[in-house]
Amino acid sequence: MFLSNTETVPGSRVVRTLGLVNGNTVRAKHLGRDILAGFKNLAGGELQAYTELLSESRNEAIHRMVLHAQHLGANAIVNVRFTTASVAPGAAEIYAYGTAVVLEQAGPGQAVPGQG
Repeated sequence: MFLSNTETVPGSRVVRTLGLVNGNTVRAKHLGRDILAGFKNLAGGELQAYTELLSESRNEAIHRMVLHAQHLGANAIVNVRFTTASVAPGAAEIYAYGTAVVLEQAGPGQAVPGQG
């Protein structure tokens, strides 16, 4: 599955738009990570435990979005975006969304949108 945060993909053209696809996950902080992060917060610097948690969450949201797009028959998702929200004390949602499309490689002499 090809993912892009732009509307077009150079050298390809959208032959079918299948609609909005999304994936999300809600994660809570782990008590052990919270205690270590609290100490790190006092000293300053990166909170690696939280960075890892957010990375895992983002990957899970992307995976779920890709499954949704595959179910629709897409081979790409364009305009991919992310958002986060606090849904409860100590829990946050990461939401990934984009437009599921079918891309085709542009052949010689075919016009590619946005390239001219």
